[in-house]
Amino acid sequence: MNTTDNSPESTVDVVLIGAGIMSATLGMMLKELQPDLTITVLERLDVAAAESSDAWNNAGTGHSAFCELNYTPQRPDGSIDISKAIGIAESFEVSKQFWTFLAEKYAVKELQRFINHIPHMSFVWGEANVDYLRKRHAALTQSPLFKGMEYSEDRRQIEQWIPLVMEGREPGQPVAATNMELGTDVNFGSLTRGMFYLLQEKPGVTFHFNHEVTKLKRRDDGQWRVKATDRLTGQTRKVTARFVFIGAGGGSLTLLEKSDIPEGHGFGGFPVSGQWLKCVNPAVIERHQAKVYGKAAVGSPPMSVPHLDSRMINGKRELLFGPYAGFSTKFLKKGSFLDLPASIRAGNLRPMIIAGLKNIPLTRYLINQVRQSPQDRLAALKEYLPNARPEDWELEIAGQRVQVIKKDEKEGGVLEFGTEVVSAADGSIAALLGASPGASTAVSIMVSLVQKCFPAQAASPEWQATFREMIPSFGQKLNDNPALLEQIRTHTSTVLGLTEPAAASK
Repeated sequence: MNTTDNSPESTVDVVLIGAGIMSATLGMMLKELQPDLTITVLERLDVAAAESSDAWNNAGTGHSAFCELNYTPQRPDGSIDISKAIGIAESFEVSKQFWTFLAEKYAVKELQRFINHIPHMSFVWGEANVDYLRKRHAALTQSPLFKGMEYSEDRRQIEQWIPLVMEGREPGQPVAATNMELGTDVNFGSLTRGMFYLLQEKPGVTFHFNHEVTKLKRRDDGQWRVKATDRLTGQTRKVTARFVFIGAGGGSLTLLEKSDIPEGHGFGGFPVSGQWLKCVNPAVIERHQAKVYGKAAVGSPPMSVPHLDSRMINGKRELLFGPYAGFSTKFLKKGSFLDLPASIRAGNLRPMIIAGLKNIPLTRYLINQVRQSPQDRLAALKEYLPNARPEDWELEIAGQRVQVIKKDEKEGGVLEFGTEVVSAADGSIAALLGASPGASTAVSIMVSLVQKCFPAQAASPEWQATFREMIPSFGQKLNDNPALLEQIRTHTSTVLGLTEPAAASK
């Protein structure tokens, strides 16, 4: 992807800050909705998708709430709340529809095999956890979105699904697992680069890599002046735009603060780093072909739910365990240790202090994670792979996450686990904050953003028709329409080369 406009000053319709999955999704969507829009992409690194969207940095790939237990909390009365899981599963179906639309319309290599079939499994041990998983399965399978999910407490059945997880396990230990054959693995780095390749080919789109945004200022006419510095030459670039999207991952909070919009006041960030154990033994990698999620430790953040994760990265099968959480004051993997202190303002100091005091168990958990020895990490792995050997695994640095801290009238300040779109009242600028489930729900997030920031156009017959072309279920709830869900899953599975629903639900 090359820059096609070398002038130091320019005026466009849209500026996208950050070349990750969110900007790629929004850029493609806007160009489909209105092909004559002019777009400039500004990215501080030298390539697209090098931070949270990268396959080695992404905490979870293909989030659809099939196996992630933190999306189905147990209520005080013992029942299971599946509302968040339904929302995430719906959003992932929306994402698959948009990707199917792109794959059918454009012949781009990166859009052919960015997604692969892989079973999604939950695995627990201990009587209380087995009871929870049994109730979770019963609750989820009432929804058509989770049709075909299998449940078993039979060790022989579980051994067939995940032999390495069962080998060497204590014979009398109560265990249970769910298996969802419809699961997927998504390489968001490949997908992001594929979408940017498509954008690059469209008229009116320019890219500027190695450009760090240093200033955002709203002009009297309502447009935004974006100032960026070329990190290689030191040259300043100024771009004026009617709409700005800040999709810079962990760097979004700092840029939102630079915009100084009232809606962005009071937000803070809590950075969480991560590490993986990466398997280096091909024989072990080949024997485990599933995404297996367990239960998170008490006080741990959602992106730290332990999982034994089979992934396809650059055409090669990989196996990861983790992520092990940690604490760093950086907001980006390739950021600065001054990111956190530099983000503190008078308006967010109190919410950050209150949220910090209320989350001391989380802070303690992260500190303990940082202090872990190789033996500690191996012990955590052995809970999932009892026969794991240290020589088969090596430590890999994962991506950086920044969780949202926001003002709260009752609490003073709350730490949120999820994503949040913050936009100006006039819709001229929007920022995406937070993490998890993030990338998997990017399409739904961007549809909502477009409707919020371009309300008149989004309601027009032309844009409505294009929305329905890109996302056939647009405006409908798949959870309430099993026939439409099955029809869409069959189509997306066929086009994207996945297991068809009929096969998954036998």
